Order: sequence, then structure tokens, then C-alpha cells
Amino acid sequence: MSETILIIDDEETLRESLCRLLSKEGYAVSSAGSGEDALALIDTGGFDLVISDIILPGIDGIEVLRKAREKYPDQMVIMITAYASLETALEALRAGAYDYIMKPVLHEELKLLVRNALRHRSLQAENKLLKKQIERDYDFSHIIGESEALKRTMEEVTLVADTKSNVLITGETGTGKELIARAIHYNSMRKSKPFVPINCASIPENLLESELFGHVRGAFTGAVTAKKGLFEEANGGTVFLDEIGEMGTSLQAKLLRVIDDRQVRPVGGTLSSKVNLRFITATNKDLSRATQDGSFREDLYYRINTINIALPPLRERQEDIPLLARHFLERFASELGKPLKSITPQTMSVFEGYPWPGNVRELRNIIERAVLISDTDMIKPTHLPKGMKKTPSVLEDAALQGLTIEDYTKWVILKYQDTMSEQKIADMLGVTRKSLWEKRKRWGLEKP
Repeated sequence: MSETILIIDDEETLRESLCRLLSKEGYAVSSAGSGEDALALIDTGGFDLVISDIILPGIDGIEVLRKAREKYPDQMVIMITAYASLETALEALRAGAYDYIMKPVLHEELKLLVRNALRHRSLQAENKLLKKQIERDYDFSHIIGESEALKRTMEEVTLVADTKSNVLITGETGTGKELIARAIHYNSMRKSKPFVPINCASIPENLLESELFGHVRGAFTGAVTAKKGLFEEANGGTVFLDEIGEMGTSLQAKLLRVIDDRQVRPVGGTLSSKVNLRFITATNKDLSRATQDGSFREDLYYRINTINIALPPLRERQEDIPLLARHFLERFASELGKPLKSITPQTMSVFEGYPWPGNVRELRNIIERAVLISDTDMIKPTHLPKGMKKTPSVLEDAALQGLTIEDYTKWVILKYQDTMSEQKIADMLGVTRKSLWEKRKRWGLEKP
């Protein structure tokens, strides 16, 4: 369908000339000789683009612009102006016009301006659609589960979403901490502003400061240009610092200053910039214990822990496992074009007896793998990883009750390192092999 354009000009010769020019370009063109006639046409449904002279009998072009954008806030408008009304053209830009063109109108210049305006309109529409989709994806109703543990957590999340308070999300690896952080952001007053996620463990410490704060030119070897940091990029929105427990103590002190003073100074710089940020942080560590051994600053812990949301592990959400499994089955079957319809009762029985050390992320990965290798319309136990069916349920092992996340992770590594590959253990824990290697190194757990 052709894009629609409305030409408004009281000079009949110019109006007809522009109509012919743009019709030849393939647009569906209408015209009006006055502001009143133009507004009547706009009221019937709007146009992709309005091109209006500023000087019109009766209602002038500026008033047409204002009334059109009142009814259709995204209405794209280009103004035509003579040199004498250049100041009025600048007023039109302030009122929301996309651009203006000077008389006499040059055809090639107008054609280029029209193409740019319509492309800009198309991008705006795509961005709006994407934003709606993101908000829909992170609506609270899309967080799957009916267990009491999850319901209690979601009640807390709903209460804190639209506050200004900083939030600390705790939970084992793979429990969905970033999903909850995004849901908080997209259900808050900051939802139209950026959400910037940063994984503190995935960026080397010597680079993390520059990533967060930015740097000035020449601040260090390789800083050939100035760079704005992620804190400034997120201004007005939400910063999500995942695995905050992995941040070094020197950088913790600088983060504390940002939270307290709301100012950011780039590496090597002397001037600070004001920022308006909400901090959501996440960790699978026991930060209160880390404050006692000195690896995490106590004052920072209290700043980020204004509100604490503890996500339950999947083994404490037994009734949610079938719901999540079917959700991932539908998702991956659709994405991969596989005619999968169900999960056999035997497979579901394996799922319900498995400890899920990697939590929801591990379940998602296992379903995706099963969908890929399945040659039937259902997922059977033969489609599951071998080690999964042999692993005893953690709930049945009394020795594991009351373990911290860190101790439980150590237990999994030591329990299965003789019978499973490093990749299998990493998959069980829902971490990368690099992360598993770092944990081994930190805890002195050498591979057999």
C-alpha cells in the first residue's frame, strides 16, 4: 500500500506541481488549499506525512501542525517557508515539525526530505512496536509458576517495582535474576528510559571501571578517543549489576560514591556528570558473609540492599516444573519448526525427581536440546542427558539440607567430577566452563 501524503498550500500552481512530483514517486497524494480544509482531511484518519506552507489564509501552518499533532502525536510534518518566515520555521521545529524546506522548492531536495521523513516515521513505529513487545514480555503475568514460593516472591516484586529504592536480588545461578530485574524496570516509572545490564564477572576488572564510568582520551594506553560509560548511557533509567559479588573492592568504593552522590567521573577525567539512576543488583553469593571476611564493603552492601528479593531455587518449586517444561517445549518447537506436542509422563517423572542445580536455565537448556534431537512428536527419557537420570534428588540427601549456595555448588562439583565431563557439570550448574574453572581456582578444587 502506498504511503499517504497531504500537501497544504494556498498557491494552486505550487500545490499541483508538488502533487504531480510526489505521485510520480509512487505516493498517494491528497491536497488542501487552506488550514481548515487540511484539518478536516486529517480528521478522517491522518496521513503518513503532511507537507504544509507556513503562511495560509485563516488557520496558518503552525496551527495546523499543533492541531494535527494534538490528535496524532506521531504525525510527521514538513513545513514550507519563505526566507522572510525563517524564524517561524524554527518555531515550527520547536512545535514538533520534522524539518522545513525553503522556497523556491527544489524537487530533488524535497524528494530526499520526504524519503528521510517517511523512513524516520517507519523507524519510530518499529521502535514503538518493539517497546510494546518488550513490556509485554516482561509483564508480571508472563513470569511462569503457581507455587507458593514464587507467588510470595512476585508479591514482593510487584510492591517494589514502582518505587525509587535500590533492589538486591539473591538466588542461585539460573533462577531468573535478570528476568526479575527487567520486569521491575518495565513496570516502573523508568520504563521509557534505558535498562542497562552489566555482568560484573564477565568483564576483566581492569576494563570494568572504564566500561562503567567511561574514560577521557589518553586516560590509559589504547584510549585514543573519549568514551561515555554505561552509567551515563543509562541516565534516567535502571542499571542492573549482575554478579555484584565479583566486583573488586576498589571499584566497590567508586560505585558507592555514584550511589551516594549521583555523579560519575570518567577514568582520567577531572569533571563529574550528574546521573539519575536506579540500581538493581544480583548475586548468587552470601554478601552478608562476604562483608565479614572483607571481600565486600559493608557500607555498599547496605546501600544496594534497601530491598532484598530472594528467588527460590527450582527444587523448591516442584509444582512449577511441568508448567515451565511445557512452556519451553512450545517455545523451542515453534522456533525450531519441530512438530513436538508433549512430554511423556516418564520424562516428567525424571524432571520432578531431579535436583536442578542449574535451576530454570538448566531446564530451558535441556528442553531445547531434547527438541533438537527428538525424531518423534514427544520428548522421551532417551532425549535427556544420561547423567540427569542417574543423579539422586538433592531433596532426598539429608546431608545437603541447610547448605549455602557456595557449599552446594562445591558439593555438585566434587560429587560428579569423576563421572561427568566439565561441560556436563557446568550445564548442571547453569554456568559456563570458564565460570566453572574460575570457581575451581578460587576454591582450590583441582580437576581429577
